[in-house]
Amino acid sequence: MGTMISVKNLIKIYKVGSEKVVALNDLTFDVEQGEICCILGTSGCGKSTLLNMLAGLEKPTRGEIVIGGQHIEKMNEVKVTKFRQKNVGFIFQSYNLLYGITALENVAMPLMFRGVRKKKREKIAFLMLAMVGLAKRVRHKPTQMSGGQQQRVGIARAFAARPKIVFADEPTGNLDSKTTIEVMELMVEMCRRNNQTLILVTHDKDIAAYADRTIRLYDGYIVSDERKNVEIKQERVLT
Repeated sequence: MGTMISVKNLIKIYKVGSEKVVALNDLTFDVEQGEICCILGTSGCGKSTLLNMLAGLEKPTRGEIVIGGQHIEKMNEVKVTKFRQKNVGFIFQSYNLLYGITALENVAMPLMFRGVRKKKREKIAFLMLAMVGLAKRVRHKPTQMSGGQQQRVGIARAFAARPKIVFADEPTGNLDSKTTIEVMELMVEMCRRNNQTLILVTHDKDIAAYADRTIRLYDGYIVSDERKNVEIKQERVLT
């Protein structure tokens, strides 16, 4: 399949007053194209920081992040923004929809940033919404939808431009158990269909079960890296 993401000796240190807080401590791993990879850990373990690093939203203190052969840690803000528009989709816990516009307009937005003509992007957006079971809700605004429906709009938006990578940050955190299952199955299906890479951040082991691979973080360290049917590789033993 080939490597989509390569992380090498990644370190992130924050300064808090006169103190230094190590959020990520020398992480090294690769993610394959089409792999569904879960970053698992409790609050404060560094998983959201890692997601921000991979998405180019924050710069590492040291280390390399290579995505699709490009060093994103070396890109300036303009270049990394263009890189995200071309290669990345996002799914958020709080949906992050624009509440003043319709579901169709929300889903079409990434295509607008790519310069796709209005008629074509609306057609794609409609097809994506139909794919996630919202064909009858395309003209509804987010305030007229349930949480599960809003997250389906978020999924349609993330996949609309067929990005190489989708980052999902606690995507089921605001959903009930039944809707969580529906949303997770939908995300996995969408990724499988187009061989897209999914990086999923969660604290929930049940959500991690949907992934091909689970990287568990603790205090900024990788403590285990497990693929399904493959023995856990211990990176650091905690006592």
